[in-house]
Order: sequence, then C-alpha cells, then structure tokens
Amino acid sequence: MNFFKKYIKRLNTPVSIAPLVVFRIIFGFLMGLSIVRFAWHGWIDSLYIQPVYYFSYYGFEWILPPDELGIYFLFGVMFLSSIGVMLGFWYRFSSLLFFLSFTYVELIDKTNYLNHYYFVSIVSCLMIFLPAHHYFSIDSQRNPLILKKLIPAWMVWAVKLQLGIVYFYAGIAKLNFDWLFRAMPLKIWLKAHTGLPILGELFKYDITAYLFSWSGAIYDLFIPFILINKRLRPYGYLAVIAFHLLTRWLFPIGMFPYIMIFSTLIFFDVSFHEKILKKAHLIFNVRSYQKSARKKLPLLPTKIIGILFTVHFLVQIVFPFRYILYPDYLFWTEEGFRFSWRVMLIEKAGYAIFEVTDADTGRKFEISNRAYLTPQQEKMMATQPDMILEFAHFLGKEMRQKGIKNPEIRVKSYVTLNGSGSRPFIDETVDLLKEKDSFKHKTWILPFQTTH
Repeated sequence: MNFFKKYIKRLNTPVSIAPLVVFRIIFGFLMGLSIVRFAWHGWIDSLYIQPVYYFSYYGFEWILPPDELGIYFLFGVMFLSSIGVMLGFWYRFSSLLFFLSFTYVELIDKTNYLNHYYFVSIVSCLMIFLPAHHYFSIDSQRNPLILKKLIPAWMVWAVKLQLGIVYFYAGIAKLNFDWLFRAMPLKIWLKAHTGLPILGELFKYDITAYLFSWSGAIYDLFIPFILINKRLRPYGYLAVIAFHLLTRWLFPIGMFPYIMIFSTLIFFDVSFHEKILKKAHLIFNVRSYQKSARKKLPLLPTKIIGILFTVHFLVQIVFPFRYILYPDYLFWTEEGFRFSWRVMLIEKAGYAIFEVTDADTGRKFEISNRAYLTPQQEKMMATQPDMILEFAHFLGKEMRQKGIKNPEIRVKSYVTLNGSGSRPFIDETVDLLKEKDSFKHKTWILPFQTTH
C-alpha cells in the first residue's frame, strides 16, 4: 500500500512542461506535413474518391465516405487543426478536431490500415487531455492565466509509455519462427533491393536477412529502456535515427520513420527541451514566461482523467494479445492481427475468385473483382478473410438488385505466406452469404499446414 502511495505521489510530482510542449509542436508540424504530402501524391483522390466500394471495420459500418467535396473538406479540417495543435491555438478544440477528422478518414476503408495511422489516432486522442498549450502557445499568449511551467510527471510519461508500448510490442511480435529462424519476410524483401548502392551487394546473402531480423527484434524490445536510461540515451537515439532512416530507405512506409525519430525526443532531459524553447523564444520574439509561470502550479489530475488514462493503457497492454483466443496461425487467419503493433511481419499474396450461383435456376458465373475494386483493394482483400466475407455480402446485394433473388456466393482463394507456397485459403464449399462477421473464429478459413 505504501509503495502504491509513493508511486502515485511520484506520478504527480511537478515537472517541467517543456518536453510536452516540444512534442506538441513536433507532432502538429509532422501531421500537417503528412497531410500536404498525402494530397501532393494524389492519394486523396485514388484512395477515397475513385473507389466504388469501401471496406468497413466491424462495428463501424456506419462510417460512410463523404462525396468528393466532403472528403477534401475533411482533409482541410485535418490540416488546419494540425496547425492549431502545433501553434497551441484553440488547442483543445484543434486536438479534438484533428482526432475526429483523422480517425474518421482512417475508418472509411480498412484497405488503407497502417499501424502508424493507428498510432496517430491514439496520440491525438491523448493530446486532447494533456495541457500542452499552457506554455509557448497562442492560447497562453492570449490568456496568461493558463500559463504553467510545471505539470504532473504522469503527463509526460503518458507519451513516453505510449511510444514504449509501440516499440516493445513490435519486438514481441517479432519473436516468431518465421522472423527469427527463416528470416522471413526480410529474405524476400532485401533481395529485391540488391541494386541499391553500398548495401545492395550484401542483400544477396541470406545471412544479411538473418542479421536484420535479429537486430530488428532486439532493437524494438530494448530501445524504450535504453532511451529511459540517461547514460545510454545518446547511443539509443543514434540507433533510433539509423534504424528508421534505413527502413525509410528500403521500404515505402511514408512518414512513420520521421514521426518516430522526432517523437522519441521526448525521452531526453528537461534541459534539452528547455533549450529548444529558449531558442524558439528568441527566434519568434515571444515574450518571456518566467514571471507568469511561477504564479501557479498545475492541479493534480482529476480522478476521471486518471481513470481514463489507466483504462487506455490497460487496453493497450492487453488488446494485442487477443489473438491467443483464436485457433490456427495468426499470420494466416489475421484474427487479432490489426491494432497490435505487428509491423512489417508478413509477405502475403493471393487471389480470390468469387462464384455466384442462382439458387433458383442453378446458373453459375464468376465475378470480375476489378468491376468494383481498385487494384490495391483487390490485393488486400484476397488475403484477409474478413474483407473476403464483407465483399461477398456486397456482391450478394448487387446480385439481388440485378434480379437474382436467391444468390449464393462462394470463393476460390489461394494464398502464399512468407514464401511458403500457394495453398487453399477459404473453404470453397461454404456459401459466404450464410456467414456473418463477428469476433468469433471464422471456421471457413482453411487451416495453415506448416512444413516446419
């Protein structure tokens, strides 16, 4: 009990707000830059306007894509609110707007799911409740009464813990047979880059893939603890830079490496962040906060906020292990795969041919997936059972509208996982229109037969 009281007291110890402020500025800037980059590459159009059909997340079927004007409006709101977060302008409102607009767009089509989109949604939600605008912000310039130079320690540690979970769980996910003892899928991916300068020649050898696989697992597992350690932190941060720049060079993973490189600066000492803000004061000619900042200490966190953050991190710690509740091979069924920080662990490819049967006449015919799906949607759908089921139900509705009153939908699907060879994926005797999506195990997924 005494330990618990000491722990709570330590979490509420006043610390400098500087790391949280610097994180706010960096996060807002990177989000704004990401949105500009997204628009520049034409991905708003190709991913959210051109598709005829969108794959929804289970339980979020009510999230509907807006029209062309609406989707551009959403991205505009997202961009302006990210700038509001960066500048600390109407900060709470800007944080809420960014979280809602970003997450809404993220939920429109699960074809576009990426771990770092999930990370951005989580962090932007946390930022709503953190007073990162109480110093070096437009809000604090307009209202000096909110100025605070000290905040409870847990507010800074909340961001550190979230970053630590991302890394550590990504490391745990790499402790599997394929990654450690077959060097898969890196053995496949690296050999596609043998033409690169300097390292390209090394990618021809399997030993390089094994070295990268084991190094990646060790890095993810231990980097949060290295960054916490003051003596090891400089070396750890050099590893962060090297690791993420290398992955950015080799793989098309967008802004994620830069987000992690700059976000992990929050692990550095208070003095580091205060120096950044001191220089920023001079550059932007912002008035000094020293006198005002000493007037007040922040109040201790309320019980409600404390409970919310506790529940959030309990979910973050437990939720990635939900795959244990499902039988068969996780990477094959992907039941419990999303939202669990399993980053770049599988190379999966396949095809799905949907066959429609008119139960009244016995007539059968195949569907052209490209009539409804973009190439990227078809690629992702072919290897993910929940997307196969959802598309089958969509086709069932289409067939009924075309006059087939009692359609049956079956699929012939073959998938290869981490170079294991193509094998049957879905039981082609099952009428998918009779199956409903749920959190239960999908018994119509054929078992993965391992060869090791």
